[in-house]
This record gives sequence, structure tokens and C-alpha cells, in this order.
Amino acid sequence: MSPKVDFCFKELMRNSEVRKGFLSAVLGLSPEEIEETVLLPTHLQQENADDKLGILDVQVRMKDGTKVDIEINVAPFMAWPERSLFYLGKMYIGQIEKGDPYEALKKCIHIGILDFTLFGKETSYYSCFHLWEDRRNFMYSDKLEIHICELPKLKKYSHPETELLNWMRFINADKEEEMEKMADKNQYIQTAYDDLKMLSANEQKRLAYEERLKAERDYISFAYDNWERGLKQGIQVKTIGLILKKMAKGLTVEETAELTEEDASFVQRVYECRQNHPDWKEKEIADSLLDGGNDRKAD
Repeated sequence: MSPKVDFCFKELMRNSEVRKGFLSAVLGLSPEEIEETVLLPTHLQQENADDKLGILDVQVRMKDGTKVDIEINVAPFMAWPERSLFYLGKMYIGQIEKGDPYEALKKCIHIGILDFTLFGKETSYYSCFHLWEDRRNFMYSDKLEIHICELPKLKKYSHPETELLNWMRFINADKEEEMEKMADKNQYIQTAYDDLKMLSANEQKRLAYEERLKAERDYISFAYDNWERGLKQGIQVKTIGLILKKMAKGLTVEETAELTEEDASFVQRVYECRQNHPDWKEKEIADSLLDGGNDRKAD
């Protein structure tokens, strides 16, 4: 099993020793400083029935009351900053009720392990964020903290050897030899590796893992198909706009095709679509053409 599949990662985080070693590496603490971690329910509190539901991968409370949300995502999710802030905000405000003092609010931490690149211009795989004053560079509050680890950058760039790097290499490993190498360097990774081997030998867990892996692959395929469609649609909308301008000037299909350097059959379909549906915008025409017809309006 791969530790970066969320089902497998959640199973590993059930072990308190694994949680201790992982959190110490991410948060820059010694394992001895993490006296206790407790797994919490992963459904975030909803104030109203219409509120968006937040479901975390792993939620942990440390002995001092600090709450930690650990998320692992293999599919590209470009709104990740917004999603992480939503989860972090729900965690933070969900700690107190009416009449409770604000001083009761404890620190909340989000840890995002991403199998896609979020910060394209940065070479470091690890980033840590707080609330800072923009010009004088001092912290407003340490109550909100975000850690992001981008797995694709592990092999693309060189990085200083740290415990966190060993953990990320273990999570990102494609081969058993890579996992063994990281396990040899750290007793907590060794514990995670031993648990992983037991999980992989459990037939029921293996079936659940395969189901989750299939769901993730289907989602990635669906997202890629939508991206491809969006790209094609964006190109076509621009081209259709040019064609409609020529049509409005009274140019023939052949004249427009020559001027725009587009296939005459495509220009013909755009002309017919406009004639049949004069109220349609460029995007609606593009949707119809991408769906393979010119008489049906896309939903």
C-alpha cells in the first residue's frame, strides 16, 4: 500500500507513536515535547443545516489543547488555500460556544501533504505560514498555523536532510526499498513501516484500500477530462467570437474560413448554430459544438 493514499495514511495515524513522530517532524518539536495526542472526530461542527460540511482526513488534539488537522491529497486541487482556510476557520471557531471567553481559543494547525505543486515558483517542498504584519514583519497571532508539503518537489530539487524530509520521502515512496531506507533512519518511521506491512497483509484492509485507490484515480481522470474540455472550450470561444464578427459583416463561410484560417466545415457549423439560435452567446455555441451538435443547448 502507498502511504499517500488517504485511507492508508489515516490507518497509520491511528498509532499514537506514528502520530508523535510525524508531528514532531512537521512542527519542529522533539518527540519528548509531544506528551500526548488524541484522535478527534473528523466531521467539523455545523452551526446551521445549510452550512458547508467539513470532513477532515485526520484531526488530533495535543496535550496543551492545540488542534491539528492533517490532510493528504493526491489529486490536483487549485483552491487548496481556500479549502485549508475553511477547515482551519471551522476548527478555530468551533472550540467555543456562546458565553465562552475568547481566551479559551486554542491554537489550530493545518498540515497539508499534497501530491501536486501548489507554489510553482518555489523550489522548497515545505512552507509554513502564520499571520504577519506586512511591512514590519512581526506576528499578529500564533493561534493559526499552516504547513504545506509538496511531494512532487522531493525528487525535482535538492533539500537539506531533515526528519521531515525523511517522513515525506517515506510517504512518497514508490518502492519498498525506499520505505525501508527511510525506516532505517527513524524509529517512528520504522513503526509506521511495520504497521504498513501489517495493513498490506490484511485482506479486508487491502480491499478497502483498492476501493479508495480506484475512487482517487477516477476523480483524477474526471478532473483531467474537465480541464481538457475547459481548455478546448476557451480556445473555441475565442475563435467563435472572431467567426461571428465576420458573419455579422456579411462574409460567406468560405471568406471567413480563409480569413480566420479555420476549417470551412467548422465555420459552417458556427454559422448554422447562430442562425438556429440567434440568442446564444459564444460559450453556449462552443458547448454545443463540443457536445457534437449544433441544435442542443448545453446545460
